[in-house]
Amino acid sequence: MPANAEKIQHETNARGPGEQPRGSKPARRLRWFIIVGILLAILVGGLVGFNAFRSHMIAQFFANNKPPPVTVSAAEAKSEVIPNLLRAVGELAAVHQVNVTSDVSGRITDILFTAGAHVTKGTPLVQLFDKPDQGDLANYKAQAKVAELSLDRAKQLAARQFGPQATVDQAQAAFDQANAGIAKTEAIISQKLVRAPFDGVLGVRHVEVGQFLTAGTQIVSLTDLSTLFANFTVTEKDSGKLAVGQVVRVEVDAYPGKTFDGKITTIEPQIATDTRNIRVQATIQNQEGILKPGMFATTTVVLPEKPAVVTVPETAVDYTLYGDSVYLIKEKKADDGKTSLTAERTFVRTGDRVNGRAVITKGVEAGDKVVAVGQLKLQSGAAVEISKDPLPPIKNPPPRN
Repeated sequence: MPANAEKIQHETNARGPGEQPRGSKPARRLRWFIIVGILLAILVGGLVGFNAFRSHMIAQFFANNKPPPVTVSAAEAKSEVIPNLLRAVGELAAVHQVNVTSDVSGRITDILFTAGAHVTKGTPLVQLFDKPDQGDLANYKAQAKVAELSLDRAKQLAARQFGPQATVDQAQAAFDQANAGIAKTEAIISQKLVRAPFDGVLGVRHVEVGQFLTAGTQIVSLTDLSTLFANFTVTEKDSGKLAVGQVVRVEVDAYPGKTFDGKITTIEPQIATDTRNIRVQATIQNQEGILKPGMFATTTVVLPEKPAVVTVPETAVDYTLYGDSVYLIKEKKADDGKTSLTAERTFVRTGDRVNGRAVITKGVEAGDKVVAVGQLKLQSGAAVEISKDPLPPIKNPPPRN
């Protein structure tokens, strides 16, 4: 028997029946699984412990290192009476405005005005050629004189009964006819001297000396600027709020920031069927003469006052598609007893806006403090610090009745 076979037989007899050889594969595999499992458990436990430690340290870091408060400007919500205003658009028109023309035709012999000058009623403006009419006037005056003498003689003879009454009647008719000719000729002569129909300011001259002027041709415009009309329209819904005598404030683009006061003088008794609007006319005194007819005007009718409402600066309201909101400043007391200020976003319901103030109908009470400037740097619940700088001034205070 070979030597190797004898060695194997000897080892088999030594182990006895049912025993596995030393260092078999199943035992080694089990041992490796146990070792790898222990290593994985140690690794996972280390990662979990490290993450928990890191989260704890981060939370502790942020708890002890809070961001500094945001500096904002604050304003107090006020309870005040906001003027009840009705706004509309319209235009200005002159109370007296006319294009000066001649009633008769004729050649211009003299222009007696300067373009742009202020004239009074009856001031001569243009003279037309009237020499023939002056001759006719002299003729009629001579006839009237002769007729008057004849009438006196006829009356004297008739009084003495030396002449018939028919002669007196004929002399009276001749005298009256001559006077009628004088009156007609004087009227024609007066028509050929064009005068200003009222006080006002002249416009641009449209004629020249020597020009043959036909009746109705424009010579110059004449406008009375002392008083103007402000014509505007309001909707049918607002027509019941209007009454004659109410104050109207007018603004024009030519003088931004300046208002001109007037009063409603006429309300159209009919509502337009196509637009359902009603036409309103206010009268404005224009003593300075700076308003011009034809100007586009923004009118504001001052209506009776409404009850007091809560208002905040218009800059305090954040207008978004999701709703209007403001940041309310609230005091927060910490565990150590110290107080701090925080800004919390609060959704509100807004109303009218009048000269830098916004009406809040819901969400804010009078006396609440709101952030007026600096909302872009805030989030709800952020710590804030009130700036000592004053708020930007409002250019125009809310108008009063």
